[in-house]
Amino acid sequence: MSRERPRRATLPPAEENIKKLENVINEGNYYGAQQMYKSISARYVSAQRHSEALDILHSGACLQLKNGQVTCGSELAVIYVETLVKAKVPYDDDVLDCIRKIYKTFPQIPLPQDLGEDEDMEQLNEALGAAKIRVDCCLSFLKAAIKWSAEFGAHRNGSPELHVMLAEYIYSESPELDMTRVSYHFVRGNNLKKFASTLVNFMGKCYPGEDDLAITRAILMYLAMGSLRDANFLMDELKKHAQYKEHDLHRSDLIQFINHLLPTLQRDALPLFNMLRTNYKSSIDREPAFNERLDEIAELFYGVQRRNPLQEMFGDVFKMMG
Repeated sequence: MSRERPRRATLPPAEENIKKLENVINEGNYYGAQQMYKSISARYVSAQRHSEALDILHSGACLQLKNGQVTCGSELAVIYVETLVKAKVPYDDDVLDCIRKIYKTFPQIPLPQDLGEDEDMEQLNEALGAAKIRVDCCLSFLKAAIKWSAEFGAHRNGSPELHVMLAEYIYSESPELDMTRVSYHFVRGNNLKKFASTLVNFMGKCYPGEDDLAITRAILMYLAMGSLRDANFLMDELKKHAQYKEHDLHRSDLIQFINHLLPTLQRDALPLFNMLRTNYKSSIDREPAFNERLDEIAELFYGVQRRNPLQEMFGDVFKMMG
């Protein structure tokens, strides 16, 4: 006589497990709760009850982050996004709000200032290490969310709102500020006024000579994406800020170059475009990536074929052989 296979226990409504796990968190058993969140949500996924699995993971990510458990919270946040992908959940405002709620619970802790003693330096090193972990964890979550959004219905570059969140967190929390990275995400976002105010804030604390580089980089990034309107809007927003005027940026050769470049791109003026590149070459060469951006801009606006370094190298070799 064959034995009957034991029936798998029916899963209760997700809310029951959410409350049970919340109690485990409140008792301070963060590690135990983490393992339970992962195993219980996996059961709901196996049962094709994706919506309830997402509710459990969302609750867990927010609770762990609120309690300062950044590594645990971000792990659940990433699993939340992975579950969106498994369930083929389309991008919409409701899911975006859920992602935003998780993002808002990531800690934002200012670094200690005016430290001088050895003990204080130790405290600063600990704070820098913790900040790096926070930023890396938030980046892992938001990058996964951007990838999901691009695949399931948002803009091909991913949700603009998610790009803005990522740019904001890198700028406000990163112990080693990378304005190229910040700008990369802002130009794929949808909040030009926020980007302008961030650049103005950066101008107030950066080293001399970094301010005009940051502005030029942002404008060229927009132009290399074919967005002349956004480039003009950003420049206009910057000029409204008093701090922009205080920095006398109109005297910067790079800013003068940008002020000439923007109206040039509004008309069929390739000779003038090339003349500007020649006249301001020494300033443009301050950042090697600028020339690459300008090659992309020439191709987009004037149909100029970009130079292939490999072809140039072989061309030189053939000349030598000839």
